[in-house]
Formats: sequence, C-alpha cells, structure tokens
Amino acid sequence: MNAPAASLTPAETLRAALAGLLDGLPPRQAAQAVERLIATYRGATPTGAPILRDRADVAAYAAYRMPATFEAVRSALEAFARAVPGWAPGDHVDVGGGTGAAAWAVSATWDGGRPVTVLDWAEPALALGRELAAAHPALKDARWQRARITAELTLGSTDLVTVSYVLNELTAPDRAALVDAAAGAARAVVIVEPGTPDGYARVIEARDRLVSAGFRVAAPCPHSAACPIAPGTDWCHFSARVSRSSLHRQVKGGSLAYEDEKFSYVAATRLPATPAAARVVRKPQIRKGQVLLDLCETDPSLRRTTVTKRHGDLYRAARDTDWGDAWPPAG
Repeated sequence: MNAPAASLTPAETLRAALAGLLDGLPPRQAAQAVERLIATYRGATPTGAPILRDRADVAAYAAYRMPATFEAVRSALEAFARAVPGWAPGDHVDVGGGTGAAAWAVSATWDGGRPVTVLDWAEPALALGRELAAAHPALKDARWQRARITAELTLGSTDLVTVSYVLNELTAPDRAALVDAAAGAARAVVIVEPGTPDGYARVIEARDRLVSAGFRVAAPCPHSAACPIAPGTDWCHFSARVSRSSLHRQVKGGSLAYEDEKFSYVAATRLPATPAAARVVRKPQIRKGQVLLDLCETDPSLRRTTVTKRHGDLYRAARDTDWGDAWPPAG
C-alpha cells in the first residue's frame, strides 16, 4: 500500500513523480538521450541554443539528473541553514532551474510554502517542471518563466537566489553578469557546480564576486577570505549520496543502488551568519584508534588533524563525521 502523499518527504515525492516520467519511452531511447545530453553538458563550449529540446530529452534527463541535482543543492542549502539559524527565505528565484530541482531542495530545507519563480530558456523543461511540481503542495503555485540567462537578465528583489549547474553553460561575461545580478537582487545566493576542477574554478570566481559585492560566505568556507588552496594544485568539492534509478544503472552499467554526486558550491549572504569553525574537506580516514580529518579552518588555512581515543567524546564524534561536515560538531 502506498503511503499517503502528505506523509512523504519532498525527496520521496520527487522520486515518485519522476518514476512515471519515462512511461511509453523505450528504455534504449531514454538511455541514448541521456548519453547525448551528458556529452553536451560536459562540453567546454557554451551552447547557443537550449540543450533540452523536447519532452523526450527533458523526461530522460530529469529522471537521470534531477535526483543528483536535488541532493547536491539540498546539501549546500542545509549547510547554509545551519550557518543562518532561525531564518527562512520568504521567496525564492531559481535561475536556469530547468525542471526545478533546486526549488524542491529549498522546500526540503525550509518548511512551509513561499513564492517561487523558476527561470529557464528551455520551454520543455519548464513545462515538465510545472507538471512535476503539481505533486508537491509547496510548489503547486510556483511560476515557471522563460528567460534567456544572459547579461541582459534582470532579477527583482528576493530573499534567495539559487544557481545550480548553470555557469558552465554561459560565457565568462554572462557568468559574471549573472552573479552580479543575483548579488544585487538577493539577501542570500547559493551557487552549485559540478565537483570538478573547472566547476570549482567557476564557484571561486562567483565567490570572489559575491564577497566583493559585500556578501559574507556562510558555507562551506569558515571565512570570507581568499581560498587557501593554491590555484591549480587542488580543488574544493563535496559528495552527496543519490539513490540510483533503473535508468541510472542502464546508462552507467552499474549494479550499486546508489552513486555519489560530487559538487562544489558557495552559499553567501548579507544576513548575519555564523560559519562553521572548520569544514571537513576530504573523506575522513578512519584507522585503528584514530581518525584523520582534513580541515579548512578560519585562519584561513588547510590542516590535517588527528583525533584519537584519548579525545573521548570528540573521537566518537570524529568517527561519525562525514566529508563536508562542520568541525567540531555542534554541542
């Protein structure tokens, strides 16, 4: 017996809505659409036309990518929410939002409904996003608006702007203009990109522009100073676990029931914020009687710390600490 809709979390509601998308679309056709779209998204040259061209494209790609985008954005938003406790956005604009994964992630982070506007230039993506949102009470009144994400884009005043997996599709001038527009419109801006060296570079570029505009970094960094990673030596990224659908397994040929989405992000705000004292920036290494944590600290600096059994409760906390978590844990 299916659980009543009211008892489902936003993540569960989204998975249920996505499950019906591919009805009537041959599995091989869906897989081919996903493979083509992935190749296009990974290309180095921004495109001059919407990547998602029709409903088949959008349905296949949404079923494949929306859960991963949702989990990555939700992880970034949750880190932001911990840095700005007690605040919730009164309204939300998702730029380049496609089928609305970030809007779902916002609803999973903060309870209650709010005015939501999703901007994208692909009408088929907006149409499918509207269809999916009908399953979620918090999003049923969202506005799905066609807009070209260029230097001419203007944004009205809003509490929160999200920009997820969009910057790679834009030219450098359009990227800069979008970040500046978000900074001029919002009290909080959250930007998420793939967890690759190039994705991290785009996030750092956006972070610098936001800080220059008077924003403070709430997450993941414990500070708003320059990133301590020497350019070209490494990149800051995190991981979110995503349940795999049958389409995931068909396209990637994997047998596991999950995969890990790597992403880079910055969450910045004009609000008072209390960033983490330090952030775990690598998967903790658990060894006999000790845990090795790679931390980005307030200084700013990168440092490895070793937590041993002699540290008592802190050692037990370290064993439960995950990549991307604040350190030390609250309380």
